[in-house]
Amino acid sequence: MAPLTLITTLPTFITPEEHKNIVAATPTSFAAIPPVLRHREKHVSITLDPPVEGFTQEDCAVGTLYVIESVLVFMSETGRGFQVEYPSITLHAISRAESGPSIYCQLDEQTDAEEESEGPAEVDIAEMQELIIVPQNASALEDIFDGLSVCASLHPDPASLDEMDDDDGVFVDADLDTFTGNEEQELSDVGRVRSDFVTNARYAPY
Repeated sequence: MAPLTLITTLPTFITPEEHKNIVAATPTSFAAIPPVLRHREKHVSITLDPPVEGFTQEDCAVGTLYVIESVLVFMSETGRGFQVEYPSITLHAISRAESGPSIYCQLDEQTDAEEESEGPAEVDIAEMQELIIVPQNASALEDIFDGLSVCASLHPDPASLDEMDDDDGVFVDADLDTFTGNEEQELSDVGRVRSDFVTNARYAPY
């Protein structure tokens, strides 16, 4: 299943202020409250590797990023955009690469067959897609990262939850391997877990 869904209209969302007002009025159903917009950043360019059919370089050039609690959305000034489900984002980090500061994301492109398999999943680098988010205002990187972290925490990996259940609630303070290599090495080894939560690795190591 592809991690990106092409869209031409924004999904429904509300601002934090609107959410505060709705909750203060005691709504009849909290489940009916639209997801909250955690951050919106204008004048953003993105890179997708490999490219997505139907989403051109022109579409990637300039747009607005919406970090919504339900999905991550990029809407281009061309009127086309895409949304990403948070469980598909296996890694997000702030990159200080020579090409310029950005938010680096790895997206999982598991097939339906792999998702239905009961056996252990094999990591195939060819099935990983890279999303690079470059805001014109570099000072916005922290806010985008924080918004992504909050939203990702609302959509935990079901497999991780199962593993936690198997541990019967026991917390293990293990020594975790942290990626310290260069960009020629496999960053996705770290990407199989959400490094920003497990290792507090806020910055991409390249």
